[in-house]
Amino acid sequence: MIKGHGDDIYSYSGIRMNFSSNIYAHADLQQLEEHLCSHMDVIRSYPEPSPRSLGVLIAEKHGVSPDEVLVTSGATDAIYLIAQAFRERLTFRVFPPTFSEYGDACRLFGYEEADDAALCWLCNPNNPTGEAFSVPYIKDLATQHELLVIDQSYEDYTLAPMLSPQEAVHMGNVLQLHSMTKQYAVPGLRIGYVVASAKLIATLRSNYRPWAVNALAVEAGKYLLRLNPPLIPSLDTCLQETQRLRQALSCLAGIDCTDTQTNFFLCTIHPQTAAELKDYLAREHRILIRDASNFRRLTPHHFRIATQSPEENDLLVDAINQFIQLQR
Repeated sequence: MIKGHGDDIYSYSGIRMNFSSNIYAHADLQQLEEHLCSHMDVIRSYPEPSPRSLGVLIAEKHGVSPDEVLVTSGATDAIYLIAQAFRERLTFRVFPPTFSEYGDACRLFGYEEADDAALCWLCNPNNPTGEAFSVPYIKDLATQHELLVIDQSYEDYTLAPMLSPQEAVHMGNVLQLHSMTKQYAVPGLRIGYVVASAKLIATLRSNYRPWAVNALAVEAGKYLLRLNPPLIPSLDTCLQETQRLRQALSCLAGIDCTDTQTNFFLCTIHPQTAAELKDYLAREHRILIRDASNFRRLTPHHFRIATQSPEENDLLVDAINQFIQLQR
């Protein structure tokens, strides 16, 4: 595991604006919190060894069989489970810059990296770039590898067409990752799941550790699926605000921002480093950004921003501009 994922708010005191996590920061979780408070009795018993009851609800939502769904403790848990379950494949492929845990998990279980690998990983939309890949591209990529893992953790933060769970099942060699953590803005609960053919899910189950998902997470997952509360406001509005913020930052001296199809995007700062900017913002303005220099193929000048409220976005732009002016 790399040192320095986003949302490292625990490393600082008094942070008041968090641009470092790609998850929407202003979700109203009061109803969920009240529900969990009234169901605290679930912690008195072991959860299901494999939370099949939650998997049944997920399968109903996507129109697939419960045998084609496996619930995990967040999408990252699924990543390591997949690497373990298919370790006889021996080779893997990723498309950097992308989420580091794909490569870390594979190397942990003895894989070597190769372009013609048996096991291929694709993050769609991609973290940290915000790029979304087309469904035809994904289907073509699946023909080039024995197994294709498509991590769709940020699918609820884009308007780009995504491969459907039913398509993933029918393709046979695709494992599709989903994140309720991100969909419902509950990163502390760790709820994810895999959709794939029954054969692939059976292989994952044979390597699944019992009680991997805690009882409160299972209860929260069931509640969220039943109610499907509108925790995130209009995606159209969010993405429009993302473009406004991107343009505002691009107007600052020494700042360049890449295009994006999600609520987050990459920036570079010159001649200063992202680490220097991050430290200044956290210390002087209590604002947290993601130093992206530890993503493979990125540089010490890269940082990542996720859109917040218009007021917070304006404060970020002003704070970064102050940092730039202080360096002159």
